[in-house]
Amino acid sequence: MKIILRKNVEKLGLNGDLKNVAAGYARNFLFPRKLALPATPEALRWFEKGLEKRQKRREAELQQARALAERISGTALSFTRTVGAQGRLFGSVGRSDIAASLRASGFSVDKNAVVLNAAIKEVGDFEVEIRLHSEATTKIKVSVLARS
Repeated sequence: MKIILRKNVEKLGLNGDLKNVAAGYARNFLFPRKLALPATPEALRWFEKGLEKRQKRREAELQQARALAERISGTALSFTRTVGAQGRLFGSVGRSDIAASLRASGFSVDKNAVVLNAAIKEVGDFEVEIRLHSEATTKIKVSVLARS
């Protein structure tokens, strides 16, 4: 089924892309969440009409993301957490903690931009990837310290 994406969808495409997806995926996931619309002749005309405008907007977004990634790179964050007897944290340091700390440092980063496979539950130094755009990523250092 041919669709036109209305918003960026991870691992599928960007806003305004014309994609071919399974009918069930479109009907059950993309359409109810207003992430896409069917590629009808009317929608295709709209798609062609705004192609150049969307391309300019994408370029501007990419430039902003690259500039932010350059400013963020080399940033070091530190978190202090209470530690149990075996050296494991009570609680954890997650994506929202890292995003909040970056926002406090003056960087506007969404928590979905922070790439963590699992929350950090140990004391130590970790390297965390920040994905601001599909083509603009950076890494920061996160230190978790033990509180006595």
